[in-house]
Amino acid sequence: MENKEKFIHRDLSWLEFNRRVLEEAGDERNPLLERIKFLAIFTSNLDEFFMVRLSNAMKLLESGYNKRDQFGYYPQELVAELKARTDEIVKKFYDLYSGSIKEALEMEKIFIKKPADLSSEQRKFVQRFFDTTLYPIITPMAVDGGHPFPMLPSRTIAFAVNIRAEKSEKTHLAIIPVPKSVPRLLKVPAETEESVYILTDYLIRENLEQFFRGYRIQDAALFRVLRDSELEMDEGFAPDLLKALEKELKKRSSAKAVHLQIAGEASPELLEVLCNGIDFPQSEVVFASSDPDLTFLYDLSSQTDKPQLRYPSFTPAKTLYDNIFDKIKDEDFIIHVPYQSFWPTSDLIATAAKDPDVLAIKMTLYRTNEDSAIIKALMEAAKRRKQVTVVVEIKARFEEEKNIQWARELEQAGCHVIYGIAGLKIHSKMSLIVRKEEGRIRRYVHLATGNYNEKTANIYTDIGFFTCNDDVARDIADVFNVVTGYSMPSPWKRVISSPHDLRKYFCELVDKEIEAQKAHKNGLIMVKLNALEDTQMIEKLYAASREGVKIRLIVRGICCLVPGVAGLSENIEVRSIVGRFLEHSRIFFFNNNANGRIFLSSADWMTRNLDRRVELLFEITKPEIKSHMQFILDSYMKDTRKTRVLKRDHSYGRIKKEGDTFDVQEYFIKHYTR
Repeated sequence: MENKEKFIHRDLSWLEFNRRVLEEAGDERNPLLERIKFLAIFTSNLDEFFMVRLSNAMKLLESGYNKRDQFGYYPQELVAELKARTDEIVKKFYDLYSGSIKEALEMEKIFIKKPADLSSEQRKFVQRFFDTTLYPIITPMAVDGGHPFPMLPSRTIAFAVNIRAEKSEKTHLAIIPVPKSVPRLLKVPAETEESVYILTDYLIRENLEQFFRGYRIQDAALFRVLRDSELEMDEGFAPDLLKALEKELKKRSSAKAVHLQIAGEASPELLEVLCNGIDFPQSEVVFASSDPDLTFLYDLSSQTDKPQLRYPSFTPAKTLYDNIFDKIKDEDFIIHVPYQSFWPTSDLIATAAKDPDVLAIKMTLYRTNEDSAIIKALMEAAKRRKQVTVVVEIKARFEEEKNIQWARELEQAGCHVIYGIAGLKIHSKMSLIVRKEEGRIRRYVHLATGNYNEKTANIYTDIGFFTCNDDVARDIADVFNVVTGYSMPSPWKRVISSPHDLRKYFCELVDKEIEAQKAHKNGLIMVKLNALEDTQMIEKLYAASREGVKIRLIVRGICCLVPGVAGLSENIEVRSIVGRFLEHSRIFFFNNNANGRIFLSSADWMTRNLDRRVELLFEITKPEIKSHMQFILDSYMKDTRKTRVLKRDHSYGRIKKEGDTFDVQEYFIKHYTR
């Protein structure tokens, strides 16, 4: 079989994932204010797709490269297919927003209005806002011989305005960026039962003449630009990784434009000067039928006081204990967020910071949140003269500037900060606490499938594992030595790490299932992932399927494997769950001749995770936890409410079921909080 038949291209698969997000926005069984959040998520996802995936494909095409990729596509084929699919899905997106979503909002008396549709009192309110807030901070930028076209950072929304003097036929171009320093969505006073909003775009358009006194506006268009955001840095030759990254980040605002969207229409003259200024081909301009950048719907959802239009709230279940160290000494345990509280994770670091018997704290940070209690605890620990070592991955995409800021603040507080490793990203989530107890040293370990982020722990499903097992602690201490110094990895007892051993270990686990299938006819693999993209792992799964091993995969996002193909993958089933929470945990089950083994990991089955990142895989061996992890996996396999099944033709379809459906996420809420 050719690669096009054996694999689904990763970028095309990603677009299908975003289509599933869009389906959630269109699903009338979801609460209305949650549906509009799915539209905002779709927008954010698509922005990243343009700035990273499509821009990479375009660069390959423009370089003249003309070979098939690992999925069987030539660059020109891929770019054409991506653009066609994107055009189709974006049309559905705007049709949904402008149609049934707006109708549903208005039925609930939630309005996004233009100035002309406001009452006289509301018009006075928004005009005061323009006069006192918007007008003073907006700076029109002329474009002429003495004023070059302004450099507009990625995600900028701006007006392009053609103007001419009263007694002149000559036109001039001016650019007015919509300010980012104030929220784009403005709530307008309204009657009690109504929620009325207006976009600052509308106010600026209504008052364009105020910026150009003595001139007439010939034409104006609202546009949005996205730029290539992939950093290109030769890390191996960078003497200072932090400075090299900061230098690259400065280039983002002037990087090549990869997407130009215009709301409504623009005259040929205005379109020409705008495209020349941005250096973007006119033939590639996208004309939107409605508002650009619907991420403002996050704010609309949060500001609208109608709880009946949201998912029912719940309080995550608490893990009961008096002292976190005593709890871990008593037994290994896990937490399953967001159904169980993330608090034990934060509490472990906060307690360690204050505990006089704690000597050292070591941890990795990939993505964390503003006002992080964990960051504050690490700073406090350093001020209390504990040895604090923090590995901050400053190359985490779109988190680079924030992570550089964290790194500097941690350094100023006295922490020893490692800025990742040249050529690798440190994606593993691990903490090690060294504590003096009764004349000996005891080490406490936390490992997880998700980040140390208190905010995303409310919406991402992840597993956190707590232990003070000596073998695990010794392994994690050695992992930190490898990451922070020049130590070569030694044979580890309880963890497996990439980029050295993880791929090989996964392949060996699959091979054992093949052997068990041949000998005992009981080969079974169950895996829950965010993404399955690595073609070597896919080929290994195909080999297992051909031998009769049953393979059940839950892959939320990208899946490049084609299931159900006779002689190749007829024993493989692929599901995707997209719902209220973002499915982020990575869980692996191998039947092992009816003596099942369960693993947790920070890694997906993507080439970058297996070859270009520091990731950890660890086995769950305690019977009670192992049994609970099996229960979690089995529950996911039962879902019929939010599950889509990947078909042989690369499309996804919902499970058809008569009667009641099973929503695994709602089930877990009830299970943990009962």
